[in-house]
Amino acid sequence: MRYAFFPGCTLESAAEELMISTKKVATALGIELIELNGWTCCGASHIQDVDDLLATSINARNIALAEELKVDKLLTVCNTCTLMLRTAKLKMDKNQKLRTKVNEGLERAGMEYKGTVEVTHLLWALIQDYGLENLRAKVKRPLTGLKVANFYGCHILMPPNIMGFENHMNPQSMEMVASVLGAESVDFDQRLACCGFHAVFPAEREVMNLTGKNCLSPKSQGADCIVTPCPLCQMQLDAYQPDAQKGFGEDITMPILHLPQLIGLALGFSPEELAIQRHVVEAIPVLNEALVF
Repeated sequence: MRYAFFPGCTLESAAEELMISTKKVATALGIELIELNGWTCCGASHIQDVDDLLATSINARNIALAEELKVDKLLTVCNTCTLMLRTAKLKMDKNQKLRTKVNEGLERAGMEYKGTVEVTHLLWALIQDYGLENLRAKVKRPLTGLKVANFYGCHILMPPNIMGFENHMNPQSMEMVASVLGAESVDFDQRLACCGFHAVFPAEREVMNLTGKNCLSPKSQGADCIVTPCPLCQMQLDAYQPDAQKGFGEDITMPILHLPQLIGLALGFSPEELAIQRHVVEAIPVLNEALVF
């Protein structure tokens, strides 16, 4: 299996542990990730508010880079990158006038958007392309005893006309993956809540309260950790958790894992090999207690 790979800015900086774990998991599963040569930031859901044409153009260019690799799909591990790329693709495929205008700009760089590549997320690819039973067959260390809270994040589910992989009101993809890995999924009130990442600066107090609730909710249901398919959700819930704690009288401590890290643990990698020690909230002691390494 071969995919063009769009890492996005976060994996190149604040979420280096996600880049490490994604590559290790892909190699272990026999998935080839070909990083786009010369990719640029997706715009992180804000650029369209300033210049919608630019937002479409830069992501059409990213998709065009994938098309040059002669692959069927462009894969990301970020909810927001997936949304931005799929939004651009939908606009380009449905609006011939816009497509012509964007391609006029791309032509100056010797490029053209053709619309031949689908944009997918690692979570979707594991279910749709790789297959859950094939993933189960790769498990070396079943995560028996680990209770996980699956935190989807907004952008992998909405808007459904752009994302549309599953029921955005009751998604099950994360639970399905956790199950084949041997982990137990814990239901909790904030399962489909927003992490608040994109509002942390203009509405810091409200977002810190939301972050605390997002951690406290699964904690009260007995979860050992939160697992999310989005690096921005992971960053918000992990890096800002100490700040959020200041607004709560009870302990909200909750380790936050990236999805590939959870998968990597089941494939036999140690927490250190998956760079879990880079997290702000310590996760390794909890994992050592719940699992045998």
